[in-house]
Amino acid sequence: MTGTAARTATGPAGLTAEARRAYELDRAHVFHSWSAQAELDPMVVTAAEGCHVRDGAGRRLLDFSSQLVNTNVGHQHPRVVAAVREQAARLCTVAPQHVNAARSEAARLIAELAPGDLDRVFFTNGGAEAVEYAVRMARLHTGRHKVLSQYRSYHGGTATAINVTGDPRRWPNDQGASGTVHFFGPFPYRSPFHSASPEEETGRALAHLEQVVAFEGPGTIAAIVLEPVPGTAGVMPPPPGYLAGVREIADRHGIVFVADEVMTGFGRTGRWFAVDHDGVVPDLLTFAKGVNSGYVPLGGVVLGGRIAATFGHRPFPGGLTYSGHPLATAAAVATIEAMRDERIVENAAHIGETVLGPGLRALAERHPSVGDVRGMGVFWAVELVADRRTKEPLAPYGGTSPAMAELTAACRAAGLLPFVSQHRVHAVPPCTIGEADAREGVALLDEALAVADRHVA
Repeated sequence: MTGTAARTATGPAGLTAEARRAYELDRAHVFHSWSAQAELDPMVVTAAEGCHVRDGAGRRLLDFSSQLVNTNVGHQHPRVVAAVREQAARLCTVAPQHVNAARSEAARLIAELAPGDLDRVFFTNGGAEAVEYAVRMARLHTGRHKVLSQYRSYHGGTATAINVTGDPRRWPNDQGASGTVHFFGPFPYRSPFHSASPEEETGRALAHLEQVVAFEGPGTIAAIVLEPVPGTAGVMPPPPGYLAGVREIADRHGIVFVADEVMTGFGRTGRWFAVDHDGVVPDLLTFAKGVNSGYVPLGGVVLGGRIAATFGHRPFPGGLTYSGHPLATAAAVATIEAMRDERIVENAAHIGETVLGPGLRALAERHPSVGDVRGMGVFWAVELVADRRTKEPLAPYGGTSPAMAELTAACRAAGLLPFVSQHRVHAVPPCTIGEADAREGVALLDEALAVADRHVA
């Protein structure tokens, strides 16, 4: 339970002594991201296994958030834990200029899974750095500076990545000097193009992008950076033909197409990568999160021979002390092997098709607060509205509301840990979730949505 009603002078009620000490030290010394520090009341997590976590009071919650949509193989997967342990006993760390077996094997596996001819990996410590370096590669490869990206997108919190981002987290960080230009992507439920069908949305969105390219000057644009399925901005699968159309525009103008698969990669959408649904091959592909379920921080950029050749006899100006860290890459090897052996990607597709999709759509029929349901695999969003007719969101763009705070509290009180973003609840459990747990999650959300329904006009 969260909120002031559940708090004492030293934190939330019911905490064990160990959890209370952790809470007090956190509030005294930890500076949290994306938060007003004095208004925080964070949940203590003491343990996790599979698709569940335990809070500081010992309560077991079904993790429908995958934390930050990254624990694709679930919590404490024994093969990944064992791989990190074994690697630590063998070689904890090594500088990136040296070869290490874990990094080499991780790169081989990632290249094997990547689409088309993308067969080389530049490792980073996370997704934001991956986007930073992908943009740097594109700029150096083309000799151009501008980068196009969508509104309703998130690409990371570092200097370039936050400017490429299209959501409100960019606003206080945007210095307007990074050469980034934003455009509208397709979004049938709230179409910026007043489209009446998915086909019309695709055509108008591509015409809009073509116009932005023309007005900005094709010869000035280094890259188009897209999340194949925008994540925290709302889980918006593009209508058929859109990604292929972006690929064609990029090809025609010599622009590098960067697919940001940090959130969607490694099984989240029911395929290894979201671009696989459309058969589209980007020039650069960024990844992180699901590559090793976040057990040890890892990200990277996958590139093919054409862009790699730019740096064949010209040094690439970038690097990181922990690039290809052996503990992180050992975790990646174990994660990918487990996903293959246990058919985890196929399970994500199955759960989306048979449980989450039908179950969440049924919620829309029962709850007047549900305006739209969309997604694929284990990557879904339930969009909440105060008025279905006008589509007025239950929280303002870029913000939250008492209604959403009440809904979040109701979910946790029922035993569900949701991923809540603005006026949406995202159903994004681990790719390993079974049918029974997935149905339980939908049922718990069904129960909690009665709170949102009370705020419908």
